[in-house]
Amino acid sequence: MGDQRLNKRAVLLAERLAEKPTASIPSACGGWEETAAAYRFLAQDELDWRDILAPHWQSSAERMRACEVVLCIQDTTELDFNGQAIAGLGPLSYEAQRELYLHPTYAVTPAREPLGVLDAYMGAREPKGADGVRPGIKESTIGPKDMSGLPNRRPHCLPRDSSM
Repeated sequence: MGDQRLNKRAVLLAERLAEKPTASIPSACGGWEETAAAYRFLAQDELDWRDILAPHWQSSAERMRACEVVLCIQDTTELDFNGQAIAGLGPLSYEAQRELYLHPTYAVTPAREPLGVLDAYMGAREPKGADGVRPGIKESTIGPKDMSGLPNRRPHCLPRDSSM
């Protein structure tokens, strides 16, 4: 992320959350000082979720280069925030739900060895207009990023609702 302190904090936070994947940040962290540091890390305006995942994406691409065949599997996950009024969320199946969509591309070998996540899209639906039509992009049009620098034998496994 360009700053050793940020890198160290990101690694520590990832380790803590991996040790207790269902825990809240305060429960996962080792005390108030570590919890406060985690919240400061996550609250930085100039830090984006893509910045945190970029090193993993690069490592995944490197692991792919060593493989003759790689399966790139995509799926969409709905992150439901139980109707909370948080900025940046949008409607899920019905307008009262508050959510984000997460659409990652996983790389695996035909022998099912995981190579990592190659990219991801995360975004919220727009609320329906007065005419009942929802503006914005359709989830079925979300596809993989440009992977022109990666090996050229990559079957893609897309969700049923994909329009690719």
